Parts: sequence; C-alpha cells; structure tokens
Amino acid sequence: MTGRLMAVISVLAVTGLSALSLGGPVFYFVSWALVLMILYAMVSLLAARFSLTFSQHLESDRLERGDTGKLHVMAQLKSPLPIGPLRLPLRLPEGQTDALMEARFMRESAAAFTLRFPHVGQWPVGAGRVILQDFFGLIRMRIKLKTPLPEVLVLPRAFEVLPLDFAKLDDGRALPGRSGEDITSPEDTRAYRLGDPFKRIHWKLSIRSRELVVRRFEIPEPPDTLILLDCTAPLGGEEKPDGKARLIDTLAETALSVAAMQMSDGQPVRLPLYGQRQSEFHADRQGALTLLKEELAYQTFDGGVAFDRVLGLELRRMRRTGATIVITTRLDAAVAEGVKNIRASGPNVRFYLITFTMNAPEYSPYIALLQQNFVEVCYVTPA
Repeated sequence: MTGRLMAVISVLAVTGLSALSLGGPVFYFVSWALVLMILYAMVSLLAARFSLTFSQHLESDRLERGDTGKLHVMAQLKSPLPIGPLRLPLRLPEGQTDALMEARFMRESAAAFTLRFPHVGQWPVGAGRVILQDFFGLIRMRIKLKTPLPEVLVLPRAFEVLPLDFAKLDDGRALPGRSGEDITSPEDTRAYRLGDPFKRIHWKLSIRSRELVVRRFEIPEPPDTLILLDCTAPLGGEEKPDGKARLIDTLAETALSVAAMQMSDGQPVRLPLYGQRQSEFHADRQGALTLLKEELAYQTFDGGVAFDRVLGLELRRMRRTGATIVITTRLDAAVAEGVKNIRASGPNVRFYLITFTMNAPEYSPYIALLQQNFVEVCYVTPA
C-alpha cells in the first residue's frame, strides 16, 4: 500500500459520504471513478504478476579488479493491461540501488546496466526481486525471482615486485642442517672448496689424486618458492572506506605478483591455501597464472587455519624450498617466531606486511627481531 492509495481512499471516503448525504451526481461520479481506479490497479497487477517474463545475465563472468561489466535485463508482459514501470532493486558490488524499466505488452524490453567491480572476490549481482506498480501508482507488488543471481568472479591484478633469490646450495657456503641434494644418488666429484663439510670428502680418490676431492650428489628438481598467504580475516582497516575489502585485494594481488615474478624464470612456485576453501597451487609456468587468479578470487578471507599454525605446519617443506615469501596483515609474537623458525631452517625469507599503518609502534620489536634473523621485511599499503 502506497501513500497515494491512502490519499485516494481518503478522498473516496469523503466523496462517498457526500454522495450518500447530499445525493449529488458529481460526488457519485468521482466516487465511482476512484473505485474503478482501485479495481483496475488490482486487476492489472494480478494479471502482470502471472504473465511477466523476466531474465538477466552478465556479459562476462570473469573480470579483473577495477574493470567494468554489463548486466543485461529483459522483461516481457503478456497482459494487455498497462502497468507502471518495473522497479528493480539491484544488488551491486558497491551497494544497492534501484532502477526502473518499462514492461511492454508482447514485446521484449531490454536494458543494460554498466557495473564497476572494485574488489576481488565472487560477487552476485542483479535483481533478486521485481516490484510491480500499477499505472496510477496506487499499489505495489513484490515478486521474488526464483532463479539465482548472476555471479561474476573478480580476479586480482598483478603488480611489479623484486625477485627473491634462492639460498645457495653448492658453492662452498652450504647452509647448516639443510641440503637440496639427494645423498643417495652420487653424481660426480669436484675439487674441495673451503667450507665443504668433511663427510663429503671422497678419501680414496683424494689419496689417489693427492688432493682433496668431494662428492657431488644429484639434485633431482629445482627448489620451490613457497608462498605462505594468510587466508584468515584481515586485521585493521576499520576506519578506512572499504578497509577490509582493500586489505583482501592487496593480500591476493601481492600473492599473485610474487608468484608471477618467481615463475617468470621458470622457477616452480608452491602456494598452499588454508582458508575456508582449501587447495594448493603448484606450477612453474606463467600460463598457469589464470588458475592461481581464480583460486585467490574464490578465497573469502574470513576463516580457515590460524596463520601462526600455518607457519608451523609448513616447516616440513623447508628441505625442498629455496625461498619463502610470507604475506599477512598481522605481525605479533607468534607470527614473528614462526617466520624466524622458517629462516633458521635454511631458505631466504621475505615478509610482506599488508597494513594501513606501517609506522605503528607495536610492530617495531617484531620487525627488529625479523631483521636480526636476516628476514627481508616489506610493507604494502592498500590502494
């Protein structure tokens, strides 16, 4: 019921009482005209309710963050009784808005709405219901659509980052407690170099050749770049417009960017995802980046395994890891200790802190701890 209908009912009550009291034909004419208006409004809306055909679809269901897409809407009315324009409450990535479109008798009406997608993720868009109103604007009727809303997957964009060097394996400066070689597969020998462990010296061959010779072992595969992404709910951003969504964008795009950089030289990259949707990406060719974009876009960043526990679980991979990249919005004692343990196990480590407040004093002791353990610390501020 609308305010206009209340006004018509009020006028009808006055003219009806006047007609019954005074018997004037003018009052009867106005009263019957108002009654017919109300009846027409009800009948036309009921006819439209059961004869309306409505559909909607997106021009593309895959877009990169910041791109625009088009939502196409079609409506057709099989009832000959005219009604007012359809009101469409549209659900958009940036909020809700109302749109109007005409519904014609036995002719398909079409409308296209240009939508901008500013944040990474899976976004349902379109109209979840249609609001019908009669020609006079007296009555409104809401129709809930049975078909699900069209969804668009907004993919992260990559940006340029510096490559992270691998830890040295066989240059005479072997890292303690870590080897990328298969010690069961001797491959060759070479001259002894300062820093080689004595257990690798081939004593019989050294005596025969009168110089120290060490064994070289087969390296079955190049070491991985391990990317550890925090898939839990991001910290901070409450006082910023779209702060949480911007932090999520930056988390996903930083992970994509470092993976693209490391894979540009054919280096294998491994990225386990411990969020609500758990999976693992492993590839060494940039052609696989499309798959990584989709996996990152599907992450909701609102749950999953606690990140400090992820750092502990991934310690088992360090024997096959040449470099580790840690990406998170949180830096506390547990996270700093986990990163320090990873660095102590061998690989070079780069730590990306995603934050709006990079100069926050609470970060200082943990950053100093990481730097003392030769961890490269980088800040990324969300755009």
